[in-house]
Amino acid sequence: MAEYSVIGDHTEFENAARVLAAGTGPVAVDVERASGYKYSQRAYLVQVFRRDAGVFLFDPPAIGDFTALEDAIGGLEWVFHAASQDLPSLRELGLEPASIFDTELASRLLGSDGFGLAAVVEHALGITLAKAHSAADWSTRPLPDPWLEYAALDVLHLIDVRDVLTQKLEDSEKSEIAHQEFMATLTRAPKPPREEPWRRLSGLHKVRGARQLAVARELWNAREAYAEQIDVAPGRLVPDRSLLAAVIAAPQSKQALAGLSEFHGRASRTQLDRWWDAIERGRASEQLPRERVPSDALPPPRSWSDRNPEADLRLKAARPVVEEVAEQLHMPTENLLTPDHLRRVAWNPPELTADGVGAALEMLGARPWQIAHTAQKIAEAFVDAPQSASDPDETAS
Repeated sequence: MAEYSVIGDHTEFENAARVLAAGTGPVAVDVERASGYKYSQRAYLVQVFRRDAGVFLFDPPAIGDFTALEDAIGGLEWVFHAASQDLPSLRELGLEPASIFDTELASRLLGSDGFGLAAVVEHALGITLAKAHSAADWSTRPLPDPWLEYAALDVLHLIDVRDVLTQKLEDSEKSEIAHQEFMATLTRAPKPPREEPWRRLSGLHKVRGARQLAVARELWNAREAYAEQIDVAPGRLVPDRSLLAAVIAAPQSKQALAGLSEFHGRASRTQLDRWWDAIERGRASEQLPRERVPSDALPPPRSWSDRNPEADLRLKAARPVVEEVAEQLHMPTENLLTPDHLRRVAWNPPELTADGVGAALEMLGARPWQIAHTAQKIAEAFVDAPQSASDPDETAS
């Protein structure tokens, strides 16, 4: 097993940045977080590999300022596996690539079998990677040697994989498709924060009435504030199902809450005052939440035949057409066109021409290559769709 060390010293960091700047070709980059352990999604390890430079493992909490690394490699192509997962954490450190290559996304566009890193590396290079530490707590210090070996292997082979996939993309005439997808990933704006994030509480649909919803809100907010304060994943303090149990049981005293067997978690008793105060705030609140929240989300397709029969028929006509195009292109249907985009143009159809459907898809965020392959087909499918469920020519789903 090769030995790797974590760089946290500023002098070593600046030396590593100079070595990377003198390397050749693109750089492979990966990030390890402590998801499920910590509240934040910050990076706890940044791995970088460049030919003629080697592998470097950087400790973000110890280094702090990553300007030297950004100056060294910021103008290069960065090679990721599933870039969308790593870019936000890197941007928090001031690390921003000029362009990217995503081996996971490229493998999808090529219709490969399996899109995980181990599968992609094995398929491209015939090398087997062990993925034993993917769910580890990367905030651990010092990091064990086997974890460091695992982290280094995440980037060590990515440049070679990139070269193989680049050739395959060229051979299959998908280079431009990949370029558009990579740029879309790099430039995609972050999702705006939810207006009422507490509504993410799992099982909230079981809560009845505005007053109980207020209690759920205050418990969720109390857990969130404490989790952020001590940087621990909220679910490790008190799981969602325990908060929900406390809401539904409606205990009448702090002691009753403590005696509730369904209310458990590492902080369920040590922070009992915090949770009881939250319950009392919810019960006394004059700002009661709405029981029904307006949403632009479409209803599930299984209900369309009752709620919007014409849209249901359009979707049933267009879906197999899009699936056929994806099959011809040898890629998953969801990579050819985001399923929600198809559902939205079926639910609220534009002018039933290629231009009309194309403009609607563009507004939803579809890339030019996606529109070019699907807009005409979707428009034709919508036109040919039966106009009612009783139409004898109804298209099969």
